[in-house]
Amino acid sequence: MYDMSALYEAKSVQDAVRLRLEHPEAQIIAGGTDVLVQMREGKRAGKSLISIQKVNEMRGISIDEEENIRIGSLTTFTHITNDPIIQQYINVLGEAVDMVGGPQIRNAGTIGGNTCNGVTSADSASTLHAWEAIVEITGKNGVRRIPIKEFYIKAGTVDLRVEDGEIQTAILIPKASYENTWGHYIKYAMRNAMDIATLGTSVNARLSADKKTFERVRIAFGVAGPVPMRALNAEAFINGKDVTLENIEAFGRAVLQDINPRDSWRASKAFRQHIAAESAKRCLIESVKLAGGEL
Repeated sequence: MYDMSALYEAKSVQDAVRLRLEHPEAQIIAGGTDVLVQMREGKRAGKSLISIQKVNEMRGISIDEEENIRIGSLTTFTHITNDPIIQQYINVLGEAVDMVGGPQIRNAGTIGGNTCNGVTSADSASTLHAWEAIVEITGKNGVRRIPIKEFYIKAGTVDLRVEDGEIQTAILIPKASYENTWGHYIKYAMRNAMDIATLGTSVNARLSADKKTFERVRIAFGVAGPVPMRALNAEAFINGKDVTLENIEAFGRAVLQDINPRDSWRASKAFRQHIAAESAKRCLIESVKLAGGEL
């Protein structure tokens, strides 16, 4: 059924690094929800695979000694959605990945696979950017951590150095990003299920103690450019301003300074710009409500 030349199974992170160094042409496979489909389509025909499915140390969610939320790269979407740490501190991520495909895909697909694909439409990508995630990468030279915005190099390409045997091992959400912060995600797609995002918008907000001022707002988009992106001008505009509908309306208009969506058969650039401005407002309004603010 699948045209592959070889299948290697890693037993640990270091074993996966070793196999990557020995077989640099091989494709890493985790849940297989993308790789196996592409192989059946002939796009990866004849490829050799390195399976990391048995590397259990790369599964699960915890809070580390630095109070980062640590999500192992092999953690499935279903696990993320149902995990109590995610539900308590960053429920929007669970809601976002619950929009990936159908139940079978969410039970098998992993957060590592979703990000390592490097596609701008990944449902996890905009939320991870908005929450300033850190990507943990392990290779022959040890562990390095980089901001997720640096992990995405260009469409379909991420910063994993094959020559160093690198694999993504975890995604971290810093305490400074999730503490006293609430967020909302909107996926605009042509269908309610089993569809790729036409545009994805993720916003989170931290309000002042009296709930009257935007202390810290972050917003990121998927499919608003070749890679997921933050809307930095919009963030700079809203931070420090009063929590009012007038300011939120202006925030929605401000995102147009940051994004550069393309025309495609799914939607025109102008339509994506319209969706971006509207969804930015709706996401921020919902984030304010979740944070205990009033409008």
